[in-house]
This record gives sequence, C-alpha cells and structure tokens, in this order.
Amino acid sequence: MTPGELAATVASIAFAMLVVGLLLLIGSAIRTLSSVRGAVDDVRHTAVPLIADIHLAVRQAKGDLVQVEHILERTESIKGTVDTASRLAVAAFATPVIKIAAISTGMSRAARRLSGKA
Repeated sequence: MTPGELAATVASIAFAMLVVGLLLLIGSAIRTLSSVRGAVDDVRHTAVPLIADIHLAVRQAKGDLVQVEHILERTESIKGTVDTASRLAVAAFATPVIKIAAISTGMSRAARRLSGKA
C-alpha cells in the first residue's frame, strides 16, 4: 500500500465516522423534537379548555359587575330619597315637637309653683 492509498483509506474512515456521528446527532434531534411536539400537544389539549373556562368566568364576572352597578345606582337613589325624607321630617316635626316640649315643661313648672312645691 502506497502512502497515497493509506491517506485515502484514513480519510475515508474518518469521513465514515463523521457521517455516522452526524446521523446519530440527527436521530437524537428528531427524538427530542418528537418529545417536544408531544409536550406541546399536551399543553394545547390542557390549555384550550382552561382558556375557555377563563373566558366564561370573565363573562360571568362582567355580568355580576353590571348587576352590582345597578344595585349601587338603586342604593344611591334610595339614599337620596331617605335623605330628602329625613330633611322633610325634621322640618315638619322639629318645630312642633320643640313647642310641645316647651309648653309641657312650662306647664309642669307652673303647676309646681301653683301647688307650692317650688
């Protein structure tokens, strides 16, 4: 075997080892990508129903917020009505009640003076 043949044989063996190494590397990459694809599919199958549930919960919360807003509006309306009624009641009854209290106090003092208990 001549030195040129020996060099060609060594180069062809090195090239064959390189090709086998690359094939093993490609096989490993294919297995990894396959497992990643499976994991992504699992996440997709799990996440899609969860996202649908989240959308439903958000829609329900929005409806509840609308109802709470209506309740607050009604409460403010009732509060205004009660405030107005309270002011009217104070205006209507305060003066007569004060007058009645004053008259009754005055009458009781007068009765005590007339009876001589003062």
